[in-house]
Amino acid sequence: MPELVLHNTLTRRRETFVPQDPSHVRMYVCGPTVYDLAHLGNARPVVVFDVLARLLRRLFPRLTYVRNITDVDDKINARAAESGEAIGDITRRTTADFHADMAAIGALPPDIEPRATAHVGEMIALIERLIAGGHAYAAEGHVLFAVASFAQYGRLSGRSPDELLAGARVEVAPYKRDPGDFVLWKPSTEELPGWDSPWGRGRPGWHIECSAMSWRYLGETFDIHGGGSDLLFPHHENEAAQSLCAFPDSRFALTWLHNGMLLVNGEKMSKSLGNFVTLRDVLAAGEGEAVRLLLLKTHYRSPLDFSWAALSEAQRELDRLYRGVEAAPDAEAETPDEMVEALCDDLNTPRALAYLYALAAGARAGNHRTAGRLRGAGALLGLLQADPARRLQEIEQLNARGVTRADIEALIEQRTSARLTRDFARADAIRAELAGHGIVLEDGSGGTTWRRG
Repeated sequence: MPELVLHNTLTRRRETFVPQDPSHVRMYVCGPTVYDLAHLGNARPVVVFDVLARLLRRLFPRLTYVRNITDVDDKINARAAESGEAIGDITRRTTADFHADMAAIGALPPDIEPRATAHVGEMIALIERLIAGGHAYAAEGHVLFAVASFAQYGRLSGRSPDELLAGARVEVAPYKRDPGDFVLWKPSTEELPGWDSPWGRGRPGWHIECSAMSWRYLGETFDIHGGGSDLLFPHHENEAAQSLCAFPDSRFALTWLHNGMLLVNGEKMSKSLGNFVTLRDVLAAGEGEAVRLLLLKTHYRSPLDFSWAALSEAQRELDRLYRGVEAAPDAEAETPDEMVEALCDDLNTPRALAYLYALAAGARAGNHRTAGRLRGAGALLGLLQADPARRLQEIEQLNARGVTRADIEALIEQRTSARLTRDFARADAIRAELAGHGIVLEDGSGGTTWRRG
């Protein structure tokens, strides 16, 4: 079995992964704050660490994968104030939406999914340890972490003291000893969620939540901590600082992994730019596995540029892969060593997909064993998991409306050409023709997408 090599953010180099206990790997990944639908950027770390979890389960006897739910946060409070909806209703609904959307892109659930509100006791215990060790102080109903008490602060993110202060978006408050000190506990008014504590009724800060939940389920030191690169500072830097200070003999997380950010047509996704895309929007235009395939085509540490055209291409590639499976649907799944080797190279999914495409070509040519290897290789990536017969049935149902997927895409191309030549009558006629088949077109900055009406 090949060695697993991962790029460790902490050391800034590729390292052979050696777990504390070779019989039991422990991994923590930061999960969603449940106040709204997941956007496409939220889906990327879920898919990345789902693939890593599948690989770890193949390489090691046991994996405990923990991904939390943040269900107490100022964003949730603000959404409740705006909408008038009860906080508990918001968090229950959006948690269910998150689960449904992640299942649609083939992500397996983590082994443990703790909710922050169920672990306030552990958070209070950690804060008490930090105060006792001289790393935190109470002030005006708040408890703050004293950044100056931890000489290694900034080591994980690699930022200088000036960069740390500039990047922290610090709240100016007279009760802080240092502008960079961050909140562990804050007071709550009667209308906000709150718990009794030694410092009065209040609620936890965001950073202490993950430290408490990882400690509860994985111990003082565990193997892998993952998340998006947007969490590196301040969230992960603060997590590491408070956990290492609470448990001075620990190492907290041995390997840190961060996926790159998602762009939309080359720009950072933003509501102000009008390019904000929820995962549900994308799932309306393509199969869940096509979305997953698109997210895996770029190496996890690189930025990923999403466009509707790229989604359409991923859909076509998925169709070609499934034709390989359909060539021998009864072939016994077999995971090729070449696929494992590709993923052991710092989750090199582009290399893994290139091998998958080669297998699909061989399977379409009638090689029965290659079809089985295709199924096994796809499973390691979370692809080709649908029953081919059922998938074909769904496509046939679409075709029964009198138009095939290929027809739709061809008509969209014709409509685009018509609009470029200002033949708007032809463009409108194509839209109307597709609408008659129950196909709704949606124009956006990245092009035209379609969905079943």
